[in-house]
Amino acid sequence: MYKSGSATGSHGSNSNLQNLDRGEKDTLDYRIHTVEKDSGSKQISLWHDVTLVHIDPATEKPTPYLNFVCEIPKFSRKKYEIATDEVGNPIKQDEKKGKLREFKKGDIFFNYGCLPRTWEDPTFYHPDAEGCRGDNDPLDVCDIGMRIVNPGEIRPVKILGILCMIDEGEADWKLVVIDAEDKWAPFLNDIADVDKHLPGQLDAIREWFRTYKIPDGKPPNVFGLQEKFQDKAYALEIIKECNHAWKDLITGEKERKLKDHEEEVVKLVRKLSKSNLLSLAPDEDDAPSF
Repeated sequence: MYKSGSATGSHGSNSNLQNLDRGEKDTLDYRIHTVEKDSGSKQISLWHDVTLVHIDPATEKPTPYLNFVCEIPKFSRKKYEIATDEVGNPIKQDEKKGKLREFKKGDIFFNYGCLPRTWEDPTFYHPDAEGCRGDNDPLDVCDIGMRIVNPGEIRPVKILGILCMIDEGEADWKLVVIDAEDKWAPFLNDIADVDKHLPGQLDAIREWFRTYKIPDGKPPNVFGLQEKFQDKAYALEIIKECNHAWKDLITGEKERKLKDHEEEVVKLVRKLSKSNLLSLAPDEDDAPSF
């Protein structure tokens, strides 16, 4: 079991972490770096150094919740994301052809981010994903709680379900979660509870993802599994798959098995592997269990 805190290089919550802005906001150089409060300088990777399972900072024992790393707060549109190919994995605003990206569709209405220590393997074709491979990113999360969560903030969440989106030929799973401290959390334990207590919420999430690229001149996104949100049990299996894929990535195991894959995918994995093996904490030789 991995405990929180600097003694192991892993953090089970945000209790000893703070975020620092570096560079000028709304520029290509702007980054949000996460560091330990105690040292004020030791950089923490929100992708690798935060445990998947939330650890209670008071008892240092695992809770029933998982950690959610927010990248884009609800009611905002700047496309912040973890820089997976940069050492230390700070948060940056995505760019295309030198221009900072925003959602042209408008503000997103849920907190959006990812689960730490997960990776959608671009060499893996999930049987339920319409023959599409993983998108080479951590597993995406839609937090439907009421709290507005800032970029780089870590929150404990309950897993409710998952949607299989197909984005330009890649499998791009979208987890649905709720903040463990949200007032709705006691009533929401599985995906069916969302439809029961918050009718229309899931349909709105699906339609947002279906249409958000249309203002960029792209076609609507499509979905696997008959466009249905899958339940918590199914979602947990996807999380386990992506956690195991992450372990293969950061230990170098994935790169050692690339010889039978197409060159485009090999380049993607090698670039990611090189950046992230360099930032791997020295005590992470044994990947944490989930």
